[in-house]
Amino acid sequence: MKGILLIISVLLGVGTSAFAQPKASFDKTTHEFGTILWKNPATATFKITNSGDKPLVISNVTTSCGCTIADWTKEPIAPGKTGTVSSTFDAKALGRFQKSVGIYCNASPQPIYLAIRGEVTADPKNYTFTHPFQIGAIRLNKEELEFEDANKGEKPVIELLVANTSDKLYTPVLMHLPPYLSAVATPEKLGRGRTGKIKVTLDTEKLPKLGLTTASVYLSRFPGDKVGEENEIPVSAVLLPDFSNISQQERLNPPAIHLSAKELEMGTLASDEKKSHTIIVTNKGKSNLEIRDLQVFNSALGVQLKKRVLKPGASTKMKITAFGNNLKKVKGSPRVLMITNDPNNPKIIIKVKVTSKK
Repeated sequence: MKGILLIISVLLGVGTSAFAQPKASFDKTTHEFGTILWKNPATATFKITNSGDKPLVISNVTTSCGCTIADWTKEPIAPGKTGTVSSTFDAKALGRFQKSVGIYCNASPQPIYLAIRGEVTADPKNYTFTHPFQIGAIRLNKEELEFEDANKGEKPVIELLVANTSDKLYTPVLMHLPPYLSAVATPEKLGRGRTGKIKVTLDTEKLPKLGLTTASVYLSRFPGDKVGEENEIPVSAVLLPDFSNISQQERLNPPAIHLSAKELEMGTLASDEKKSHTIIVTNKGKSNLEIRDLQVFNSALGVQLKKRVLKPGASTKMKITAFGNNLKKVKGSPRVLMITNDPNNPKIIIKVKVTSKK
């Protein structure tokens, strides 16, 4: 009998070992640059999460042309942790482009291909393409700063591109930075018609909580400028839960969140109107689903959820309401964030398409 039990134990151990493997999950497989300037290198960053059971190792990253340089996380990525693959494109020709990036890792016998694409223009003064957003005489490539998938200990960076269309020397400065953000402008001063960037870094160790943290920073347009709606730039950071220490049993029997819709069309609202929509949230997994955080990105939306814990097979209703009187007062895209204990979907974003009636 002891011999039989020993054989069974060995077979179970072999089976468990064979099942464990790394799994590469990307936040996107294509990066769209839009319009970029000729001879102005642009970088795309892809986040790669190991949703498997063994460390994920990237052995090499290749590109489809010499105009693209790749970089990647060199150390093994532990289960539940995140790394990055970046691709810097230095345009040598004008027009549309599409390049591929091949990821060689122990999660797949074949390379995993990502794509970067966009259009190169030679007109450095046509800032409406490369810097579509305007604050005074300063043009920017972004109207909000979004640190979408941050993990504890990371320091992700967003580059805010700046163009000076005034006839005076300009010093790019972001005012009212919260403690978890820092910003450095390069160059420190921009002459007339010149471009630069502000490198904004998030220190995840200083974020106050798991889930969504929002704030506003303000772009200084001239010396002595004050803060207001005209120069406001919304900032959002989403700190994801850590699944690296969950047990093998929990990995094999996870909860699985399912939503009846992840995008809502609410049309146009007058200032005295509001509109609501109900989404059904279902747990299709094998263990209890927990909604650990539920927040809106701005005051144009409200959200109500009947239950925060769902047993396997159970459902609940989530009511999302758009308020017309707040639409004109806020910047940024109306969205709802859910943070869950589903290791395959720890973050759910529900986009709400709604505009203010003029």
